Amino acid sequence: MAEAERIIGTPDIPEAEGHEGAGPEKPAESGSPESVEPDGRDAGDGESTVDRSPATRRRRIVLLFCVAVLAYLLDLGSKMLVVAKLEHHEPIEIFGDWLRLDAIRNAGAAFGLGEAFTIIFTIIAATVIVVIARLARKLYSLPWAIALGLLLGGALGNLTDRVFRSPGVFEGAVVDFIAPAHFAVFNLADSAIVCGGILIVLLSFKGLDPDGTVHKD
Repeated sequence: MAEAERIIGTPDIPEAEGHEGAGPEKPAESGSPESVEPDGRDAGDGESTVDRSPATRRRRIVLLFCVAVLAYLLDLGSKMLVVAKLEHHEPIEIFGDWLRLDAIRNAGAAFGLGEAFTIIFTIIAATVIVVIARLARKLYSLPWAIALGLLLGGALGNLTDRVFRSPGVFEGAVVDFIAPAHFAVFNLADSAIVCGGILIVLLSFKGLDPDGTVHKD
């Protein structure tokens, strides 16, 4: 019996933690399939993961147009109020000589620049609107949605003046009324354009693209 047991042998029983001699699992190295982010980029390539689902793009586009509509309505309403209550009247002092409300008609660009090129600025404003509409097709960044919304609302506000105000279509003078001391008179559309432009510059310095990609140096 003892000889039979020696010949048949006792079957090996695997240990609970794996076969004898097997080492611990090695972590996946950067660049291996296990380290690739859901959007297909390597997790260590310096770019953040971006949710590029259609739902995300739709939300960003809705935000862009909500910001644009808000900026446009504020600008349009303020201009209608200024034309009805302030034009052809004495300026209203807000902070003494430092800030006044003074209605003027501006045939130039923002802050009264280039009055001889009204039609050119009209074309530029229309071009900006078309470019923003094209960018919206690949928009996944929330800050970019806000920035482009401000630009769009401001451009639409001043373009409305150029189309519908005297002296004629595409040559209309823009209504300006915010008059700081030692500075050009401007309106809310100009403010929205400047704020949107500054935000775009900051986002570009941070390496953030409209599609949400972040480039890190």
